[in-house]
Amino acid sequence: MEWPALPGASVRIADDSNKQKERTMTITIVGIDLGKNSCSIAGLDETGKVVLRRRMQPKTIPGFAAQLPPCVIAMEACCGAHHLGRLLTEKGHEVRLMSPEYVRPYVKAQKNDDRDAEAIAEAATRPTMRFVGLKTQEQLDVQSLHRVRSRLVRARTTLTNQLRAILLERGTIIPQGRCKLEQAVDALLADADFMAGNRVRRLLFELKEEWIDLDRRIRALDQEFIEFTRKDAATRRLASIPGIGALNATALVAALGDASNFDKARDLGAWLGIVPRQYSTGGKPRLLGISKRGNKYLRTLLIHGARAALPSLARSQTSLGAWLRGLLARRHRNIVVVALANKLARIAWATLRRGVTFQPAFATVPTG
Repeated sequence: MEWPALPGASVRIADDSNKQKERTMTITIVGIDLGKNSCSIAGLDETGKVVLRRRMQPKTIPGFAAQLPPCVIAMEACCGAHHLGRLLTEKGHEVRLMSPEYVRPYVKAQKNDDRDAEAIAEAATRPTMRFVGLKTQEQLDVQSLHRVRSRLVRARTTLTNQLRAILLERGTIIPQGRCKLEQAVDALLADADFMAGNRVRRLLFELKEEWIDLDRRIRALDQEFIEFTRKDAATRRLASIPGIGALNATALVAALGDASNFDKARDLGAWLGIVPRQYSTGGKPRLLGISKRGNKYLRTLLIHGARAALPSLARSQTSLGAWLRGLLARRHRNIVVVALANKLARIAWATLRRGVTFQPAFATVPTG
């Protein structure tokens, strides 16, 4: 396929008989089905008809897009989409990223890469479609640090569970709690008579050293988050909210930016999956447990932060404290924790959108 240097006019396409024919077409939206080695591209005109199909490597897409007139380029919000989206934005195009679950209903029968690209382009034309904001490189870097930390925490949990199992098989039962396990393992290893000359004793020493190394790496990442919070104004404002420390603040800023993708605070709570799941029919509303949609990592951090902040906030003589005391009197504590996490998420949205600091005396965010 041969493309002209000047955008917007005609393109030369080879048909099945290898004869060259030229026709004029106007591409208004391009859908790209991303892949590690091969990407499928579908171009739609103003009527929604597919007028272009291509397959190319990811590295050739920016050069291909530079030959197109400014148009809408749609992709699924997957790995590599934000980086490519920034490159295409520099070429003058409007980039729209969508969640894959919102694209799936537009895929026709006999799924393949070409139809996926066509479905992406078609989904991006819908006026009610919800789009994902492009993340900056700094946001992606902070997200990468959080993902590495999450993996290290899971590895540490796996290691401590394995330690408990090894000791349990030898008749040593240790109470729940990481600190109790650490104290018990140190005491057992300090006892020279405990499993003397046994290979498992050396194995326990090796597992303990691995545990120490994981703790060191996790603490180093936590320190990086603290330093980032001190330097960044948005994370400092978020850290002023009870239950949101450096870890939560950096994760929120990395995922939300300035929260401009959410028109209302309730939209953020729904995106995080900490609102009731609705299953209504026949005009009868039915609300179930929380939906657990969206970002599981952020939802977990917010719930843990709310659980830690609940005692002090419930004792405070503020409107938020009175609300929590009334809720605790009639609902289970875990339900109150999730409700508080939703409240903190909404306060975080207001803090990011308005650029103000949380005011503890009023337990709210000023409007000015």
